Amino acid sequence: MVRPQTSYAKSGSVNVAYQVIGDGAIDLVMVPGFVSHVEVAWEEPRLARFLTKLASFSRLILFDKRGTGMSDPVESPPSIDERMDDIGAVMDAVGSARAAIFGVSEGGALSLLFAEAHPDRAQALVLYGSWARRLAGPDYPYGPSAEELEDVIGNMDRAWATGEWWNGGQSNAFDDAAHRRWWARYLRMAASPAMAQNVIRMNMRLDIRDVLPRVDLPTLILHRTGDTWIDVAHARYLASHIPDATYVELPGAEHRPWLGDVDAIAGEIEVFLTGRKSRPRRRTSIGADALSRREREVALLASRGETGQEIADHLFVSKRTVESHLESIYAKLGVQSKTELIRRASEFGM
Repeated sequence: MVRPQTSYAKSGSVNVAYQVIGDGAIDLVMVPGFVSHVEVAWEEPRLARFLTKLASFSRLILFDKRGTGMSDPVESPPSIDERMDDIGAVMDAVGSARAAIFGVSEGGALSLLFAEAHPDRAQALVLYGSWARRLAGPDYPYGPSAEELEDVIGNMDRAWATGEWWNGGQSNAFDDAAHRRWWARYLRMAASPAMAQNVIRMNMRLDIRDVLPRVDLPTLILHRTGDTWIDVAHARYLASHIPDATYVELPGAEHRPWLGDVDAIAGEIEVFLTGRKSRPRRRTSIGADALSRREREVALLASRGETGQEIADHLFVSKRTVESHLESIYAKLGVQSKTELIRRASEFGM
């Protein structure tokens, strides 16, 4: 695959890096999570596949927020107004008068604010793994306390060296050693640990619940049931307070959208924005009945403790094929590891 060229939009005095891929009828601006790097992103095959799927039905517009990735560095985390200006500047640079806005994690909160501030520029909203308030409070029982999140933030810098995910040490099959090496590099290239930590501290102060009833756009809310970083209760709250919201809860526990069932996320977005799917739509269900014949064979062998290579040898397929099947199996069964699959094997009829 040819990687898209990186260009720059001028937002005031700041240069904002962006890329455009695809030539679909609808413009889709992807507002990333707390940090990003538009070029290193393409080094991870699963993330590249996710972005390519989005670009198959849209003109996908990617960018790095100021202070992150290939955009100009800044001394302190940018304000919400500055971040919204950056979205508009990128849209102007690519000639997009109006676009669907796709916000990932904290990018979802920014997308909601942009849509309210610039209703003439947003035609639809897609929110993945997002929230309207990050912390729990007296009238909002979801999320961690400020002290609990601060404890996590204080230890996040280890990820810049090791690629360790800061979700309480809960591992999963998708986040293997190769992915952790890339994730550490991605973080190092995207922002310094201090900048990233300060961005999350800034997000801790956000509470945009008052905006939700005023969102006058078709809105798709996607969230994985077992998300270990942003609790699914945040998404359920969004869905119940945004007037024209479509809520889809997906199986899985990984917060990063490119790990796990990428097709389910991309497919929901495509149908929501275009009204159709380019290929016959596969029903996404949870449980053993959702497994294909080959997936059931792989799951049965894995539940008996066989390694990926042993399963590959048994079925005369490559180890990578087995790993791909396991990703789909874990997502459909709602488990996070082979250990959990073995423990719950009888529950799944294995």
